[in-house]
Amino acid sequence: MTETPQNPDAKTLSSKRGGGDPAVRGRTTIADGVVEKIAGLAARDVVGVHAMGSGFARTLGAVRERVPGGGKGSSATRGVKAEVGEVQTALDLEIVVDYGVSIADVARAVRENVIAAVERMTSLEVVEVNIAVSDVKLPDEEDEEEERESRLQ
Repeated sequence: MTETPQNPDAKTLSSKRGGGDPAVRGRTTIADGVVEKIAGLAARDVVGVHAMGSGFARTLGAVRERVPGGGKGSSATRGVKAEVGEVQTALDLEIVVDYGVSIADVARAVRENVIAAVERMTSLEVVEVNIAVSDVKLPDEEDEEEERESRLQ
């Protein structure tokens, strides 16, 4: 013999309560800057990537970081531009590689690392990662930032 619930609509009410799956109760938006930070950090993790951004961008960023309230977080997004849609994103990265590394291998590793990190953290589909190599860091070259520090002290 089966039990009849006291209130036959109780199960119906509880299943309808709240509108179903929590994943569809609202909307999540991800700012371009969030994706840019994730991509920038993932790209910097790759062996052979010396820096991100063009020489001018790195110089401007270093100066800005010295100014109080100048935005320390900007270095994480330097050299990265993201276009974020509702379910997809596209990225443009500008990198400086260390002398002697295979640029093709570094670019491949950057692309793989960036795609994995962005897709894992945001659930956005990365449709493309364009990489521009703007410079090669020679072993005997001083970093522009180190050079500026010695002049500014």
